[in-house]
Amino acid sequence: MIELAGIVILGILAQWFAWKFKIPAILPLILIGLFVGPIAAEFFNEDGSKWIEPIWNGTKGLFPGEALYYFVSLAISIILFEGGLTLRRDEIKNIGPVITKLITLGSSITFFGAGIIAHYLFNLSWELSFLFSGLIIVTGPTVITPILRNIPLKKDVSAVLKWEGILIDPIGALVAVLVFEFISVGGGAGFTQTALLEFLKIILFGSTFGFTFAHALIFIFNKKWVPHYLLNVVSLSTVLLVFVLSELFAHESGLLAVVVMGMVLGNSKLKNLKDILYFKESLSVLLISMLFILLAANMDIKELMLLYRWETALLFALIVFVIRPLAVFISTYKSNLKTNEKLFISWVGPRGIVAAGIASLFGSKLIKLGVEGAEYITPLVFMVVLGTVLLNATTARLFAKVIGVFLKRSNAIIIIGASDLARLIGVYLKNNNRRVVLIDSNKDNIDKAKKQGLESFEVNVYDDALSNNIELNDVGYLLAITGSDSINKYAISNFSPIFGEQGAYRLVSSQEVLTNEYEDKDQLFTIKDDYLSLMEAVREFPEIHETQINSIEEYKEKITEIYSEVKSIPVFVKNNSNEILLIAEFEKNVTVIEDWKLVYIGKDLKI
Repeated sequence: MIELAGIVILGILAQWFAWKFKIPAILPLILIGLFVGPIAAEFFNEDGSKWIEPIWNGTKGLFPGEALYYFVSLAISIILFEGGLTLRRDEIKNIGPVITKLITLGSSITFFGAGIIAHYLFNLSWELSFLFSGLIIVTGPTVITPILRNIPLKKDVSAVLKWEGILIDPIGALVAVLVFEFISVGGGAGFTQTALLEFLKIILFGSTFGFTFAHALIFIFNKKWVPHYLLNVVSLSTVLLVFVLSELFAHESGLLAVVVMGMVLGNSKLKNLKDILYFKESLSVLLISMLFILLAANMDIKELMLLYRWETALLFALIVFVIRPLAVFISTYKSNLKTNEKLFISWVGPRGIVAAGIASLFGSKLIKLGVEGAEYITPLVFMVVLGTVLLNATTARLFAKVIGVFLKRSNAIIIIGASDLARLIGVYLKNNNRRVVLIDSNKDNIDKAKKQGLESFEVNVYDDALSNNIELNDVGYLLAITGSDSINKYAISNFSPIFGEQGAYRLVSSQEVLTNEYEDKDQLFTIKDDYLSLMEAVREFPEIHETQINSIEEYKEKITEIYSEVKSIPVFVKNNSNEILLIAEFEKNVTVIEDWKLVYIGKDLKI
């Protein structure tokens, strides 16, 4: 009881520590696991026992026998399902081919390259070498996300790394399973003849079960056959059901099934998708916290000492600095990605929970089977996991700056609200080559925005999901232009540090218009017009106009003339390089203008 409670408490403390110091949670989790496991056994307990003992003598401990394998398998299935829920088709319009090549061609290069290196450096059999390389194919989404969260990057670069991390997990697991089965049955022609059939069975049953049960769940939930308070537990039980059923029909197809199920649900019109996603995120955090501590604690000091040789450092260096870049550059050949973006993707390839979990299970199984060299599998994979995470967590931001992918100025704009007003502004900004993202909790508004070709998300502004979205790292402007004064002020107060690096602006409240007293004049979208006056202007004249200005004096004359017309409202200034400035930003920073344009909403004044 104490051990179980300790795992949960230590895991959540590690997650909080990671959040506080902006590092991947895997670092403190693995270090805690090693400390309460092999380190405690070696240096603190005279009897050699661990403070947390996942398995002891095979039949004792928290998870005796096969229990740890089953727990890890089910936990990983839930984690991958949650990852699948976050994948959106519209994120990969420009980079779909790149991701496809990375998870196929790139995986093949990593598999064969790392396998050959491991064979010659550690004198492992070809079977064990390729088991190791199959396990390190995967890049973990649970560790990539916190690394990227604090680095402003182009959306395409973040999306490539995010999609690769999630989609490649079941592929890496599948390859590792096939190699493991080959070793278990002794290899030979019999396996070779059936390998393709087994592979096709895994693809067939995994895809079929995931697709079918996802649509069944969508139908049941949309018909409201399940009460709201049971939505989360029903979806959880369905994930476990799909995983187990798929495994029964085709061994090791369960991971693919849950990823497919998550992707289908995530791209569906499921009304309660947000509730399910938030529940799965919380559950995934708990499971990841427990898994890393358990797997690290399950190792022994003698396994760690196997790595105390120069070949370990050389293996790590070749995987990170040769194999990964080779796989990325070949996979992204003739893509729209620039050379520096390819270099950054090559640099960021941390391994995560799937690699660590499956390595721990397969390594212990092969040791029991008496396979020579099997004792190297778990520590080598853990070395790659811990090493890549430590390297990327400490250097990714600096490396991004050095090679020039770090956005010096985050020019993308996030608009809180997707009303007629927000959509009109969004279309104008998009047509002027600015990335615009609209956020609203009103589904109808979001649907209308998407039909107009605007990037938009149905998100409640009070949810943490907004600040945790790595695809918004290039956002530097925040416009809060909803009809609610409280929401506008909340957005400014809470999201300015995240999305308002270049400026955060809100609509003036009706009370401020009446009293002519403003809380912060520099953060107002317009000085004289609240939501009602803007919406009235847009309702009668849903247009945006531009008028040329060549001096500050001419600007003052024209803006006074615009203000004098109730149905015309100035919003932007566009310079001669077609850069958009808000009125407040312009008046605060600009003193000289020539051939600029004053942009206003509403009635065309022909000025």
